[in-house]
Amino acid sequence: MASSKRPPMSILFLVVLVDMLGLTLVIPFLTYFVQDLATSDGILDRGARDFWVGIVIAVYSLAQFIFTPILGSISDRVGRRPVLMFGLASNSVFFVFFGLSGTLAMAVIARFLAGAGNGNIAVAKAYIGDISEDKEVAQRMGMIGAAFGLGFMIGPFVGGVLSDPANGIGGFFDNQFWVDHPYLLPCLFSSALSSIALLLAYFHLPESLPEEKRSESEKSPLAQLGNTFSSIGSVLGLPVISQLVRVNFLFLVGFTMMHGTFILFTSMEPERGGLGWSERDNGWIFAFVGLLGVIIQGGLIGPLNRRFSLRGLMISGTVLSGIGIASIPYAPFDSSWLIFLSCAGFAIGSGVFSPTQSSLLTFETKRAGFDLGTVMGAQEGMGALARIIGPFLAATIWSQTVDGTGLWTFHTCFRVSGVFFFAALLLQIGLRSSEENGIDPRRN
Repeated sequence: MASSKRPPMSILFLVVLVDMLGLTLVIPFLTYFVQDLATSDGILDRGARDFWVGIVIAVYSLAQFIFTPILGSISDRVGRRPVLMFGLASNSVFFVFFGLSGTLAMAVIARFLAGAGNGNIAVAKAYIGDISEDKEVAQRMGMIGAAFGLGFMIGPFVGGVLSDPANGIGGFFDNQFWVDHPYLLPCLFSSALSSIALLLAYFHLPESLPEEKRSESEKSPLAQLGNTFSSIGSVLGLPVISQLVRVNFLFLVGFTMMHGTFILFTSMEPERGGLGWSERDNGWIFAFVGLLGVIIQGGLIGPLNRRFSLRGLMISGTVLSGIGIASIPYAPFDSSWLIFLSCAGFAIGSGVFSPTQSSLLTFETKRAGFDLGTVMGAQEGMGALARIIGPFLAATIWSQTVDGTGLWTFHTCFRVSGVFFFAALLLQIGLRSSEENGIDPRRN
């Protein structure tokens, strides 16, 4: 039984960190893993192999798009704690499954099943909304954002260091099993961490949603599957809330377009326009991105929130992220350090955008009297849809332009990403939240 005396934020922080490790730990080796599997399956064309990188990234989010609103609705009915624990158990099992994949089909199935069971981000945000006073929401959302940043810092670094242990580490790992499964060790690491977080949640994470505040819906979880689109549609019909959800959607499409193509660009040969970086080089750049995220969301977001309006911070984060990502492929090989400026732009921008957007959504949902779990679940479902569209769109453009010339080159992916950030900016300019109506929910 969970202890009700232990503060839950540290456990919640670990839950979200494990979620982000699950997403980011695969970043350094996913491209190489998928290309190896594609080659084994007889796919030899460069563009076709790179396209499958986007597919494997997108299928995780496809499952989240289908199941996250359902899990958010279930958490409104049965409580947040059991859903959070289910996600951790899912991570523990399916990461090992992914690391053992021997074909593209097996890898796709493993990532889909992992995404299907993992709706923890939305439920964690609803948990914060349950236990927090209005003035505490932004800072606590910033702690969750810091877990994102720490995940981006630790995940890619660990994924790179633990990949191919037969050659990179040796000793115990210098045998045929690890030669045949070069990417299993980082997956085992993530699985073990999920198991530890599951035990901590079981013993120390109290339930945040009292029974008297839970939804009384009698629909079964299977019945909720058919209502995924209608639940998102109902949230998209709510004033202000729908605008915030759409802003987040556009932001995430632009942001996730670079998830697969960033390393495709940095690892590409310099004579082809890339930087010729290794897995370890890419691990360090994402560690830099994560460090900035931790600094912004773990320490600076509170003071920034007290000094500036949430809407102003959200707009600033959008602008910085858009400029940062759109400028990535223009870093030349002989001055590759310039890419750190691009990465600083989108790291700081996303670090400011995420907690302020989540805070505004929480305030508006509470003010309107809607179920916080349902709204957060719908936003995460829309976010998962964005994380499907972003990598898939980028993979499609990349596969068609990687060998192109003139304006139709690999730069196109990053330019299109910038367009989505610009669209999100336009939508925010027209936003009329409680702040613009003379209400400061942070001081109520």
